[in-house]
Amino acid sequence: MNSRVLMAHGSGGLMSQQLVDEVFRSIWSNQYLDAALDGAQMILPPGKVAMSTDSFVITPIFFPGGDIGKLSICGTVNDLVACGAKPMYLSVGLIIEEGFLLSDLKKIADSMAQTAAEVGIQIVTGDTKVVERGSADGIFINTTGIGVISEAIDYTPRQIKVGDYIIATGNIGDHGLAILAQREGLQFSTPVVSDCAPLYKLGESLLGFPGEVRCMRDPTRGGMATVLNELAQQSALGMMVKESSIPVSSVVKGACDMLGMDPMYMANEGKMIVIVGPKRIDEIMEELKKAPYCQNAAVVGRVAAEPAGMVLVETELGAQRIMGMLEGEHLPRIC
Repeated sequence: MNSRVLMAHGSGGLMSQQLVDEVFRSIWSNQYLDAALDGAQMILPPGKVAMSTDSFVITPIFFPGGDIGKLSICGTVNDLVACGAKPMYLSVGLIIEEGFLLSDLKKIADSMAQTAAEVGIQIVTGDTKVVERGSADGIFINTTGIGVISEAIDYTPRQIKVGDYIIATGNIGDHGLAILAQREGLQFSTPVVSDCAPLYKLGESLLGFPGEVRCMRDPTRGGMATVLNELAQQSALGMMVKESSIPVSSVVKGACDMLGMDPMYMANEGKMIVIVGPKRIDEIMEELKKAPYCQNAAVVGRVAAEPAGMVLVETELGAQRIMGMLEGEHLPRIC
């Protein structure tokens, strides 16, 4: 094969078959993908089916802590986890710019395979398109995931009640700052690394608390602030957050202070906002902190009746301020 992707790799002919066989099928091999049918035929266990799709157009495609391939698996897996589902199957669609290095394509495919293997999810079908040079930004990836939800689980904003606790499962803002630093050539005394991670074990750790886990959301674009505003509006309740309780690393806090940014609006790719009832909060926190990537989980606030549909932040000085949704572009191309 050529060292770069050519338009002929998207022709549907021999070179397309070589690209699929040598780059994708050889790396992602499993019984469903190897059948080489027009669509995957899968067996699902009993339960409700969750399905989520996402497209990834990040710049740069390789960054500290991950790459676009790892990100594409984590992003869709975490959406399924937020629904209370066990992730099972993935489809992958790729749009590749002519001239893209095949060595980089293989790195991305390897990264996707390793992340999928960690989760136990299988890539069962896919599609590849090649576009002319200048028509894309290197590579775009779409992943669609399917998972199964136990009948006992119903994670939705309508379950949220006054008095519930708001949990952040770890330090916020790491991904957004890592991408900004890589793109703009910023350097900090402590290297900043993306939090990109699959949170399937987090989902498993909460299965023992039926009825107490109300809702989960992953705070990606728009960050924690936007997710809390969405939940406040959808539940018609107020979200009261204590600024001093929000877990933020010293490097993210320092960089945000220097750059005039707010970590509450910065993207995350390995964190979850979890709303839980008050009865078993100590047990829930204990279990959460045992899960990978959740050692810094913290209670950051409570749910209140008022102000309905809004988020209030108690500052470190004891004052309160309204925290609205992200307006405009805070940090473009972060996922």
